[in-house]
Amino acid sequence: MQNRFGKSKTRNGKTRTGSRLAVKSSARERAGNRRSIFLVGFMGAGKTTVGRALSRRLGLKFEDLDDRIQQREGKTIEQIFRESGEAEFRKAEAAALREVLAELSSSIGVVALGGGAFVQPENSALLEAAAVRSVFLDAPVDELLRRCESESKDRPLRRHAKQFRELYDKRRLAYMKAAVRIDTNGKDVDAIAAEVACSLGLE
Repeated sequence: MQNRFGKSKTRNGKTRTGSRLAVKSSARERAGNRRSIFLVGFMGAGKTTVGRALSRRLGLKFEDLDDRIQQREGKTIEQIFRESGEAEFRKAEAAALREVLAELSSSIGVVALGGGAFVQPENSALLEAAAVRSVFLDAPVDELLRRCESESKDRPLRRHAKQFRELYDKRRLAYMKAAVRIDTNGKDVDAIAAEVACSLGLE
């Protein structure tokens, strides 16, 4: 039975709104998360650069997960790897991701993940449960290596060309599980951001 304010009543006349409000709230959170965009891919894919351009294009908040980790830990990524090892870094990474996802339940945004984040089973499960949209920024491995070698940035897992290619091959299958794949080779940042937005139906 409905009254004129849209509240349902039970047979004894009591108003029953709590469950409906909970369902509507949950639906809004899922809808917000579906608008959130997580950029994934290997070293040199341009996740941070494209993420910033995409967030400006769509008027959304931008978050770099590696920056969040460094803020939480009070150390650079390189220091965490050097002092605590990759296993401890992955724990910090998962904690930072949970924190970002909790914040996105009430907002939307663009998030750039570190190269290894999406391939960790715990992280991929968190992203799947949150129903966010994932975009794989891809390029030929030699192009990715060239980009990394031209940077001054120290990347803990980039040691030599053979190891770089082997790690890319190992991770690529996981990256391909993203909802969308964008080839970034030979394209400028704004063109890539536009392609991401179009592929997700946001433009």
